[in-house]
Amino acid sequence: MPDITALIATTVVPFLFKLVGAVALWIVGGWLIQFAMKLTRGALRTSSLDATVISYLLNILGAVLRVILVVAILGFFGIETASFAALLAGAGVAIGAAWSGMLGNFAAGVFLQVFRPFSVGDFITAAGVTGTVEEIGMFVTSMLAPDNVRNIVPNGKLFGDTIQNYSVHDFRRVELVAQLDNSADVAKAISLLKAGLATVPNQFKGMPGDVEVLEFSERGPKLAVRPYTHTSNYWQVYFDTNRMIVDVLGANGFPVPRIPVAMASAAAGALN
Repeated sequence: MPDITALIATTVVPFLFKLVGAVALWIVGGWLIQFAMKLTRGALRTSSLDATVISYLLNILGAVLRVILVVAILGFFGIETASFAALLAGAGVAIGAAWSGMLGNFAAGVFLQVFRPFSVGDFITAAGVTGTVEEIGMFVTSMLAPDNVRNIVPNGKLFGDTIQNYSVHDFRRVELVAQLDNSADVAKAISLLKAGLATVPNQFKGMPGDVEVLEFSERGPKLAVRPYTHTSNYWQVYFDTNRMIVDVLGANGFPVPRIPVAMASAAAGALN
């Protein structure tokens, strides 16, 4: 009996005290973690971060704090935590190596949300894809191409490439070329095309289109025809301006540009 009493006094009672202390530490630590999460959530909501980013950051912070709490409780029980910490570190390295691509895409998604090089609804070119941004996810971004094909692009590839955002400014320039024959009256063609360009609808107000000599070729001078419009009207202005060029030059008797003899002979030789 004395041995049992001594065992209880020396082992069981201290263990029960430690167990109660561990439970209290878990409860207090959990409350402190929730309090810290609440403060962090309030601070992040006042920032420009997306709600999805805030949710991910809070989840990561909560997981890290709970791991620290568990390690602290194990240390309170006198359990050696150095090996446990090394195990966690090794697991983290292994997971990081296995998910390096995913983690890279996640980090790029966070940076896309923070720096905002583009937003949902913007028309952009990036990572070899051109289209309207439909969704900026944490790992991938969805873009709708002009041919109505949805492209899912990894964020790492987007963030690591040059991004052209056509929606940042109120207007963009449509670049077209009108090829004239060597015998054409250039001044008359410019005058007629400027008048025709004024009839193309949905151009940007206050920015008249440009019609100027762009360069000279063996077939004749090339005219740059450049109206300005909003991105949403780009293709309508593009096609209408092309049609206007054909109609104006054709209606006013401008000759079709002829292929020079040297070029025609070279083309025939290549076919033979």
